Amino acid sequence: GPGGGGPGGGGPGGGGPGGGGPGGGGPGGGGVRGGGGVRGGGLWKLPSTELLDAPGNAVSANASVHQENIAIIIQKLSNLGIEITSVVANPGPVVTQYELTPAANVRISRIEGLGDDLAMALSARSIRIEAPIPGKAVVGIEIPNEKADPIRLKPLLTNLGSEGAWEPELPIPFALGKDVVGVPQVRDLAKMPHLLIAGATGSGKSVMVNAIITSLLFARTPSELRMLLVDPKRVELTNYNDLPHLLHDVITDADVAAAMLKMAVGEMEERYQTFAAARARNIEGYNASRSTEEEKMYSIVIIIDELADLMMQDGRETEESIVRIAQKARATGIHLILATQRPSVNVVTGLIKANIPSRIAFSMASQIDSRTVLDAPGAEDLIGRGDMLFQPSDAPKPIRMQGVFVSDKEIGLVVKHWTEQHPKSERKDWKLPKHKEATESSTARDRDGEPADRLFNEAVQVIAEHDRASSSLLQRRLRVGYARAARIMDELEEKGYVGPADRSNARVVNRDKIAADATGANGGSTDGTSAAGETGEDA
Repeated sequence: GPGGGGPGGGGPGGGGPGGGGPGGGGPGGGGVRGGGGVRGGGLWKLPSTELLDAPGNAVSANASVHQENIAIIIQKLSNLGIEITSVVANPGPVVTQYELTPAANVRISRIEGLGDDLAMALSARSIRIEAPIPGKAVVGIEIPNEKADPIRLKPLLTNLGSEGAWEPELPIPFALGKDVVGVPQVRDLAKMPHLLIAGATGSGKSVMVNAIITSLLFARTPSELRMLLVDPKRVELTNYNDLPHLLHDVITDADVAAAMLKMAVGEMEERYQTFAAARARNIEGYNASRSTEEEKMYSIVIIIDELADLMMQDGRETEESIVRIAQKARATGIHLILATQRPSVNVVTGLIKANIPSRIAFSMASQIDSRTVLDAPGAEDLIGRGDMLFQPSDAPKPIRMQGVFVSDKEIGLVVKHWTEQHPKSERKDWKLPKHKEATESSTARDRDGEPADRLFNEAVQVIAEHDRASSSLLQRRLRVGYARAARIMDELEEKGYVGPADRSNARVVNRDKIAADATGANGGSTDGTSAAGETGEDA
């Protein structure tokens, strides 16, 4: 029905599949800045920022430290034949940025290549040179502070009327953190409209995902925003299981995740049909034309905490759904946030990158990983623990920031606030198709039953067509990871379609068995037996 009820026919206004829930409360309607306001026609109360911890005392470096660093920078560059006319220090929460004004005859590229020399002179763990700082006629040198100030969420949500102010009127606002000079950074997911987050273990990637979710919970009610959370690691997002904002319990199974992504694609197509009937171009125009709050559509945010796990288990289907959503879903109010700690080209594919221009890179292991995410070096020099480079879709260069931190205790209090208003038992979830529900709880069947893998029949066709069988062949033809290809190969052996592995010879393809089973299933007939002609290494 109208309002994006989702597959299965929900009621008007975002009740979700299977029935109409409370409607209304489109973005911008009736909220109170700073939290604690009532939205959605009085049905929902936003959480108060009093649930969040106040920041501790700021740790600031002594002014003499900055003056000492300025003197070292000027002296070192002078020794290298580079004249600097002025240096200004801008202390930030994690790094201090020194703005250098070079003499008129100095080539900027000369300063860019002196990072290691300056780091040695300053005894710094690492430094980053930004030449020039966008919008300024200066070169920036960023040096880590001896002690860092953690960025808490509460000051960002209560920062009103000043630079970087929290703007609850934005369609989907969330807090990112603070830049190198301490200015709060608030962004609108609807404008992005999708976000890619990557970083090594311990760099702050999952903390940022939790901070984004918590920001959304302070800004939007379940009538305005619903979420799909995918957590293959099973430990990062399970605290949100009872939220009324969810369209399904936190998803930990790759098969269920693939099915839900397909349902999101179906929801996107249904919304476009609804827009066409209403002569609306996007979700904002559609909601503006509705006469009652109950008819308005809610936005959907799909958050995947570890994309690599899904791509390894079901790369082809996962990539196809993600790319379709990224290409077309912006106007329908459906947005993606993808996070991974392995930003390889097999995970962050060219198609995914091309359709997700807004990206965040935390500390990376190598310059190659940085280039995979940002198309530029720099993330390999970050210091970790929330230090990040944010590349907006509308900015020429990445912006260095310190990500916001939210504790487990704060998350628990915010989730409790919402679950007390709307128990999980009353939530209208998306329902998997019957054939998906039958396999949802298990990825394997009994040996006497049907094959466990959905691609098993395709694998049979591949080995029959190529007259050979190997895990590497299945990887290439089915576009799956090695582990999944090996499991499929084991199933093929159990069914008698291929012979056992032999290091010195290729596996034997039993075409008689394949033909007999095909005849029994389809009433057709084929014949012939063959042995694979592949090398032992490939087998």
